[in-house]
Amino acid sequence: MSGGTDGAGAAVTQGSCGGRVALVTGASQGGTGTAIALRLAAEGAKVAITARTVQGLEATRARIEALGGSCLVLPCDLSDPAGGRSTLVARTAEAFGPVDILVNNAAVNGYKPFETVTPAHLENSLQVNLWAPWELMCAAIGPMREAGRGAILNLTSFSAELPPGPPFPTNKPATGGFVYGSAKAALNRLTVAAASETHGQGIAVNGLTPQAAIATPALIEGGWIDDTMYEPMDTMAEAALALVTGDPAVLTGRIAYSLQLLVELRRPVYDLHGVALVEGWQPADIPAVITRQEANLLGRGWPDAYTFGRVHSPRP
Repeated sequence: MSGGTDGAGAAVTQGSCGGRVALVTGASQGGTGTAIALRLAAEGAKVAITARTVQGLEATRARIEALGGSCLVLPCDLSDPAGGRSTLVARTAEAFGPVDILVNNAAVNGYKPFETVTPAHLENSLQVNLWAPWELMCAAIGPMREAGRGAILNLTSFSAELPPGPPFPTNKPATGGFVYGSAKAALNRLTVAAASETHGQGIAVNGLTPQAAIATPALIEGGWIDDTMYEPMDTMAEAALALVTGDPAVLTGRIAYSLQLLVELRRPVYDLHGVALVEGWQPADIPAVITRQEANLLGRGWPDAYTFGRVHSPRP
């Protein structure tokens, strides 16, 4: 945990990421990417952030600098192979030093019947959700191997899970989830492959899935958050921090679900500044939340939705 900030906004202490360099994609909308970037900065990391929206990136940088952190803004269109993504790792290293932590958060989603999907829509999804993370991982992995340390975190989705049936569930990940779900399923396979190929080299490679909808400003404003299927951005940021600072010999190759991971690790959940505990979202509180969410999914025809039969994040 960070020691917080003094009255001038300068960092008082270095936390678990002190001396490390992070690159976070999709950190311009005040959502999950922004939350993770803030949490890493609060723990002492120098953070490079990228997305298409310069104004949003600058807003995130202002928040990081208010914590006393260092931030580099790297505008980039991750959907375009020629849009700048091939140089992001090198540009971060030039400014801050080699990337120790890579967080692939940027994503495009959306649900529609498979026969209505256009080639352009599928191409865009694969470029952002799979190709860009793979390219960034390839660029970052060499320096991580040379340093003997590193962490890669890929943000993924429940949409990657295979829905049971027939009869099939009626919720969106089961219906209309071909484009987003298939891209994230491929990302999951890439994650585990990279973890197996780097195991024993001081590098952790993990995937992180929100347990339910993340209460980002955009989803709240759009009225998409209900009382049974959401979690705050703080839990996602805390779970992300756990995965990028854990023992890479043990905590790697996970496709972890945020709340289940926090319960498994018995990890206290702090706010995005790393200072205050988040009320109602501590390890003792979370099992009841998961049970409510699972009951919601059962009502939509998806039984035992969070029981995966794998070690990635056991159902508490």
